[in-house]
Amino acid sequence: MDKQFFHRNALTVAILSAVAGASHHSFAQQDPAMEEVAVVGSRISRNAEFETATPIQVMDREAIEKSGYTNLQQMFEKNPAAGNGTFSTRGNNQDSTANGAAAVSLRGMGADATLVLVNGRRVAISAFAESITTNFVDINTIPLAAIERVEVLKDGASAIYGSDAVAGVVNLVLREDFEGAEVSVDYGGADGYDEQSTSAIWGVNGDDSNFTVIFDHRTNSTLSSTERPGLDTANQSPRGGMDFRSSRGYPGSFTVDGEIQPDPDCPPAQVADTVCVYDYGPWTLLTPESERTGVMMLGNTQLTDSVEFFTEVAFQHNTSVAQGAPTPLDGDAGLTVPEGHPQNPFAGNGDLEIYRYRTVDAGARQWDIETDNLRGVFGLRGHISDWNWEASVQRSRSESTQTGDRSQGWVRTDLLQREIDAGRYNPFGGVQNPQSVIDAITTSLVRQGKSQLTSANFTVDGNLFDTRYGGVAMAAGIEHREEEASDIPDDQFQRGLIFGTESVSAQASRDISSAFVEFAVPLPANLDLTLAGRYDDYSDFGSTANPMLNLLWTANDMLSLRASWGTGFRAPSLAQIGLGPSEESIFFEDTYGCDVNPSYCASTDYNIVFSGNPDLEPEESESFNIGAVLEPVDALRLSLDYWSITQDGKIDEVPFGYLYRLNCNDQDSDVCNRADPLPGESLGALQSVDSGFVNIGEQTVSGVDLSLVYSGLPLAGGDLGLRLDYSHLAEFERVELDSSGENFLTRDLAGEYEYPQHRWAASADWARENFALTLGLNYIGEFEDTPDIDFDGTLDYDSNKSRTVDNFLTLNLQARYTGFENLMLSLGADNALDEEPPFAIGDGNSDLYGYVSSQHDPRGRFVYGRMVYSF
Repeated sequence: MDKQFFHRNALTVAILSAVAGASHHSFAQQDPAMEEVAVVGSRISRNAEFETATPIQVMDREAIEKSGYTNLQQMFEKNPAAGNGTFSTRGNNQDSTANGAAAVSLRGMGADATLVLVNGRRVAISAFAESITTNFVDINTIPLAAIERVEVLKDGASAIYGSDAVAGVVNLVLREDFEGAEVSVDYGGADGYDEQSTSAIWGVNGDDSNFTVIFDHRTNSTLSSTERPGLDTANQSPRGGMDFRSSRGYPGSFTVDGEIQPDPDCPPAQVADTVCVYDYGPWTLLTPESERTGVMMLGNTQLTDSVEFFTEVAFQHNTSVAQGAPTPLDGDAGLTVPEGHPQNPFAGNGDLEIYRYRTVDAGARQWDIETDNLRGVFGLRGHISDWNWEASVQRSRSESTQTGDRSQGWVRTDLLQREIDAGRYNPFGGVQNPQSVIDAITTSLVRQGKSQLTSANFTVDGNLFDTRYGGVAMAAGIEHREEEASDIPDDQFQRGLIFGTESVSAQASRDISSAFVEFAVPLPANLDLTLAGRYDDYSDFGSTANPMLNLLWTANDMLSLRASWGTGFRAPSLAQIGLGPSEESIFFEDTYGCDVNPSYCASTDYNIVFSGNPDLEPEESESFNIGAVLEPVDALRLSLDYWSITQDGKIDEVPFGYLYRLNCNDQDSDVCNRADPLPGESLGALQSVDSGFVNIGEQTVSGVDLSLVYSGLPLAGGDLGLRLDYSHLAEFERVELDSSGENFLTRDLAGEYEYPQHRWAASADWARENFALTLGLNYIGEFEDTPDIDFDGTLDYDSNKSRTVDNFLTLNLQARYTGFENLMLSLGADNALDEEPPFAIGDGNSDLYGYVSSQHDPRGRFVYGRMVYSF
């Protein structure tokens, strides 16, 4: 207790000073081949039918084909084990810091707490971090056509893989050793939206070699918010929500002789207090246009009877777009209008200050995003006696460029001021200025990001010795990797010439040397014990060691019990350590300012300015799983697992509510930045708040997973297979500072905003001769709305009760026909009943349009067809 008290008080001091499957099963029937394989969660090669002591979910190629998914982001959005923090290109906008990318977050603990591997190896992280500092592997860079199976370890595994394997591990196993050729063509569409893809795989086997080439090309169109009535406005009050229209209006608002006044031509419906508001909702994109092209080459050749050379080379080129409303401007831009401006409606009151304005006549702010990923692996593997060994080197790189040109709405404030002073730009009346003037106030921008991973490793595994209960196996290895990441914004952001758009600046590098060992020990009474440990030495923050213990008891052919325990860690991300001045916006009401001037009362998106913290320590975790697998009859398998993960020293931004309450009632604060107050007032308009990242958070997450698989049930002359995967989030307790900054409080997020307690996916697959039909149900449970019920920037879901966001149940259908030689035809529908996402007031930040974008897909019914031809 004393240790915990000291730890929490130390965190307070730091903030004040910084201010800143159920087992190894498959969605489809598994081939009972008796080959030796190493599955995710272990380095030891075992019989393919060996039961593991950790919960592993496997989706093989056949299950992928039946699912109708066209990319990995769709797969993981519907996986019950995934949760908050899983994100996709849906909702790309000018403020997203990882536009064009997608990531998976197991257990809802964040994309940086889930380790993603390709063929058991790390790959380069995305060049652009999400939410300023969340580094992740972009799953959009691995085409679904290249994947043989997806392995999901739903347990911590830092003792095996090192950093990031806190909530679990996703291993993407590629299609290799392929022989023949296969071409696949897909096309699908929803109302106002379409997708199409083409893929091909070709492979040839020699006497002692194989060479496989995989090509994939995928495109999708833009789905605009205007295609989904009700989701295209920030004013959700007619639906029972909030009016989130912006005070940065068009027409605008001006400071006239010390008073804030709306433009005289502001329509009455847009006047709120003393400002003219603007509805930016119609500019948003629900799903942006994108194009992805990838090529992979995998090969191996036998050099000698006991040595094989292997290689993997992959190239992926992705393009996407992002769009947001036209540039919003406020007092921080320092814009003025001379009294003698020819269109000045406030003549006789001296020079005007532009209090709030938006350059709608310049158009939406748009980004074009291009990402290139290159990965090369070269290695040797073989065996000596009963021991397997492997040595390999890898170079993986991700480069992203985000550009916007003059035609894409990027307004520079100094150029705008020049045109206003010259009388050529008219900021009054919401008029369309001439194109020549628009060209004179806009600019081009470039953001460049780069991430590199260079690694070398050597592993061995085999039997140490035999005992009366079986062989004792061991795996051991050493690894070394070098990581680099940089995110360089356009200099015009750094010079303060671009407003209303988030920007990120980061640059860091590190070296990591690691060693690990794992033992599999058979014990009496059908017990199998696995022990593992790993040591990692980081060049930037020191070293860490993590153990793991797994125990499996096979009671009989029907029942087995399992338990696992381990510690883990997540190293501070390169973005968190090397962060330069970076900005994000938060929508809230300036309550202190509102007490002084009613013009400050409107909820507005204010800038939060972050800087890095080189003194960050790694997050530490402890995970525990206990479960049972029951096979009461042939072809029926049930598994039940209870899991728990505790994280200490979680890296998080300093709570905004704490910063606001402590600093924003002080005009002279160094943290809360305000404009000069108007005459007779004590506080000026709020402009920005400075923040940072510290090891502050503690959280405990636990739940229950249930899986049921029944295959080969005779029905109507065919075979029926049934499957259910259910995940219950029992608790998601987070320890945080309260708004005073003096005390810690514990909040339970389970059932709160974006944290549904119940998620499940069920499917039935029936096949008869050349025809098959699959029916699937996906369920996301209800959860409480509005985590900040008064939208003042301080979360209060623990003390205030809000309305409930309804559950979301969708039906998926697919029919397949294989009666033509070498040809498979599929026709299906995702969300076949065209269910609309349930209404939500939202969080007042990223969700402003009447639904929860991280949980619910607004695409609607999506009908698709697929043709696969093999030859």
